[in-house]
Amino acid sequence: MAQSPNIGSLAGIWTYRSLLNDPDLSTAFNALEFGRANISIDDAPMGVFKGRIYGPGWSLDLNGSIGYGTPWAVRFQGKGVVGGEEWIYDYIGYVVPPWPNGVSQRPSIVGSIVRTIPHSGSDGTVHPAGVVASFYAVRVG
Repeated sequence: MAQSPNIGSLAGIWTYRSLLNDPDLSTAFNALEFGRANISIDDAPMGVFKGRIYGPGWSLDLNGSIGYGTPWAVRFQGKGVVGGEEWIYDYIGYVVPPWPNGVSQRPSIVGSIVRTIPHSGSDGTVHPAGVVASFYAVRVG
């Protein structure tokens, strides 16, 4: 039996930030930035994660799955061509449940990202595969 599209409150626009996993507290916070973008999560059938992560001049299509446990888990891959070169990143995240005593809590997803294949950077260097960072995304509106 086919299920109608319903991925709950995930559909919509999210602000995304990722940070390098550096345990040194003396590292300046700005030096930890791995990436920033917007994520658009599309309405999709139950259990399907579809959308796009994008920033100025680039975009990756997102495809994956949603597990409806406690908490919800999302696992997806971002693929696209940026500057004539293929980019692939893999993500796993968890939808943060609302706190019973939370004040103005915004829906958020926290998780981990890995660069799956290397690609060139804007500074002419090669960004190697296998780099892992942490991410969080906060729902807009």
